[in-house]
Amino acid sequence: MDNPAAPDTPAPSPVQAAGDKDAPLKEDIRLLGRLLGDVLREQEGEAVFEVVETVRQTAVRFRRDADPVAGEELTTLLHRLTRDQTISVVRAFSYFSHLANIAEDQHHVRRRRAHLMRGAAPRQGSVAHALCKLRDAGVPQDVVEDFFKDALISPVLTAHPTEVQRKSILDAEHDIARLLAERDLGLTPKEFKRNTQLLQARIATLWQTRMLRYSKLTVADEIDNALSYYRITFLREVPGLYDDIEEEIATHYAGEMSGKRVELGKAQYLQMGSWIGGDRDGNPNVNADTMRHALVRQSTTILDFYLEEVHALGAELSTSTLLVPVTPQMQALADASVDNSPHRSDEPYRRALIGIYARLAATARELGVGHILRKEVGEAPPYLDAGLFAADLEVLAESLRANHGAVLVEPRLAGLTRAARIFGFHLASLDMRQSSDVHERVLGELFARAGGEADYAALSEERKVALLLAELAQPRPLYSPYESYSDETNSELAILRAAREIRLRYGSRAIRNYIISHTETVSDLLEVLLLQKETGLMRVSSGSSDVMVIPLFETIPDLQRASAIMDEWMSIPLVSSIVEKQGRLQEVMLGYSDSNKDGGFLTSNWELYQAELKLVDVFAAKGVKLRLFHGRGGTVGRGGGPSYDAIRAQPPGTVNGQIRLTEQGEIIASKFSNPEIGRRNLELLVAATLEASLSPRPADDISNGKLARFEAVMAELSERAYRAYRNLVYETPGFTDYFFSATPIAEIAELNLGSRPASRKSTRRIEDLRAIPWGFSWGQCRLLLPGWYGFGAAVSGWLADGDRDERLALLREMHRDWPFFATLLSNMDMVLAKTDLAIASRYAELVADPGLRERIFRRITAEHGETLRCLEAVTGAGERLAGNPLLARSIQNRFAYLDPLNHLQVELIHRRRKLGDNADPRVHRGIHLSINGVAAGLRNTG
Repeated sequence: MDNPAAPDTPAPSPVQAAGDKDAPLKEDIRLLGRLLGDVLREQEGEAVFEVVETVRQTAVRFRRDADPVAGEELTTLLHRLTRDQTISVVRAFSYFSHLANIAEDQHHVRRRRAHLMRGAAPRQGSVAHALCKLRDAGVPQDVVEDFFKDALISPVLTAHPTEVQRKSILDAEHDIARLLAERDLGLTPKEFKRNTQLLQARIATLWQTRMLRYSKLTVADEIDNALSYYRITFLREVPGLYDDIEEEIATHYAGEMSGKRVELGKAQYLQMGSWIGGDRDGNPNVNADTMRHALVRQSTTILDFYLEEVHALGAELSTSTLLVPVTPQMQALADASVDNSPHRSDEPYRRALIGIYARLAATARELGVGHILRKEVGEAPPYLDAGLFAADLEVLAESLRANHGAVLVEPRLAGLTRAARIFGFHLASLDMRQSSDVHERVLGELFARAGGEADYAALSEERKVALLLAELAQPRPLYSPYESYSDETNSELAILRAAREIRLRYGSRAIRNYIISHTETVSDLLEVLLLQKETGLMRVSSGSSDVMVIPLFETIPDLQRASAIMDEWMSIPLVSSIVEKQGRLQEVMLGYSDSNKDGGFLTSNWELYQAELKLVDVFAAKGVKLRLFHGRGGTVGRGGGPSYDAIRAQPPGTVNGQIRLTEQGEIIASKFSNPEIGRRNLELLVAATLEASLSPRPADDISNGKLARFEAVMAELSERAYRAYRNLVYETPGFTDYFFSATPIAEIAELNLGSRPASRKSTRRIEDLRAIPWGFSWGQCRLLLPGWYGFGAAVSGWLADGDRDERLALLREMHRDWPFFATLLSNMDMVLAKTDLAIASRYAELVADPGLRERIFRRITAEHGETLRCLEAVTGAGERLAGNPLLARSIQNRFAYLDPLNHLQVELIHRRRKLGDNADPRVHRGIHLSINGVAAGLRNTG
């Protein structure tokens, strides 16, 4: 937030600028920092601005020189700040953190455009690059086309308690990003000056806009927050990506196509999913009404989009039959319209679109849309489904193509037709999720009330399975409308009845998956099947189920049992019939967060890898296609890291054109709040899935014998890392007290981040703490412990137990030749680049017991050092992110405004805990602002 002179006239276009590739980024950050500084001076005064600068410079000196004097100066300086000054300083660094993210996003867009403008070879991660690789490897075009016709690639947006952005902030930041992008377009001096003024105005708006929510976030708020990303990115970028992919196939298989564009027909390989409003695991605020509300809001979002686009098409397609003919189908559609104006008698496209608009408006009202901006001309019947809407649009497109109007199809009509097929009237598939213990209680009550089994929960697994299968064979239900049931049972049954109602109303894609958390046995799956039968979602007579029953394997023991459970599940004749009707497809969800909290980073990744391989074998033996649903979070400790690398590093046979994965926390904002970056991230998912599914195994790939050696080493390392991690987290006396003192976990639990509680139970046991706030807390204090702890102990111990040089050479070979191990170390490298023991030591000072503080922080510090030494020995890189200098510079650039936020957070937590309930509300607000700013600065803390 320093105030260097900024140019008042436009600089050369950064796209064309030579020299330092990051120079435009630095210039943008300086500009936004100067404008924020100007706003700060105007709003808060020169004195506050000077305090902000002093804090920044002292924090830089503390980092650069590891200067204890600077640390003491910083402590004294922060102690002396008044409450109001503290809030202003925290806000300044938090907003600068957000502004720097905007500048970085714009720089990514700028670099990508510069690459495309040079006509350079396709970049890794693009569909074009993937197609080039496949073509050169001899994969024919028909195989590629079949992939897209059969594939399902689905990012699933979830609401978890690390999503901290308010919609008002998102809107303001979207405007700032747009204005920043305009500066690359060759503005005149007057336009450039006006642009700068508008930027300052939007930054002033940010400063005067409340960053935090003062009331607890509701499920409805979470739904609306997620839907804002559809309006910003998904509604246009998803159909646009489909078009790009068809063009890329035609380009890269030009010899086979003879210049013709590929038509993938009604393929819907990239579809959006959501948990928001349907995920009730541990969230008492989710029920049948929130599910209905979610679909009304989703439907409103997509129908508003369709209505706007149809209205715009009506203005654009002014074609007259006095000049150009139309097809008979087109004429019939126009004649069926509610528009009888003589002024448009020769304009069939407009008349048809007025009729389509009227039908859409009627559909919107039928589906619960409360307000339609433009009144339709007359009454028309609603569409029964989105396919009929798309079919009407196809009539227009075919008529245009047949009558010299093909060029008129692409600007809007083609994209709208594509959107109708992708999004339907439901927008995104809403998953249901609930914990297995809830299902057990509900069925226990149903059995008892029906006069059957009095204590279902006490039965052995064998007897449970027998009872459930016997009941599934009965045509009559257990439930009786004449009995009274607990609120929990009534709520769970109401949710499933609502799911059936939603499917009938919005289409079968609206709800098609039911996730079972804490799946430990086959009975956990059969229970949900029986509950579906009770509510009309499963029919005994046909052996079919409307909603797929999907196990979620989360803990280390669950992952180890996964393949055996699925083998037994698919061996049941009834289940086999259901799977057959699902297209011989079965989904399995794998949880990264809980397995990491349970067993640590290394063991979690290894157990996930093993579980996937065993599942592949079981599914192959059954002749069933496996679709994996990866429950990944933002942090590496929760399965985060680059999605492209993660998908390509999946074990052989685990992708096959089918993959779903969660997008959570700040990752949603960082990936999808900018349309171009959002499109790039969606393309990365498609390209990675395409490569992982179709790339032939290279001749120099790992042999089975070598892979077996690598896996044997990983098994040993995993066991050692597991012991080290469990010993620290679950077996060290006082560790829980240390964690609750040396991280802002208590303050995070108070923050109005999400509708879900931070813990499953009201205890301080780490076992009961949700994995998400667990990882979030370690990120805030800059230790990021779940992303690396145990690696150093595992590797150093294994090296010491044999010929060190020989074993180290083997680890280096694993890093070079095995994508799984290389990706694991790459992700850990990124985590360690963001880890800062000096900052973490200041959080450790919050632990009141000096003996406990010293004992545990010393262990963490020792393991951190050992992890760094072992990572460097294996990779040969003496610096973090040596292989990714762009990310290394990005992280390094963040420290100037991230470090002060951490120091301020420690000071505020100290004040709050000292004063307890008597703490000024402004102290609470300052802590929460700092949490927001640190989360934005780290970018993948969720």
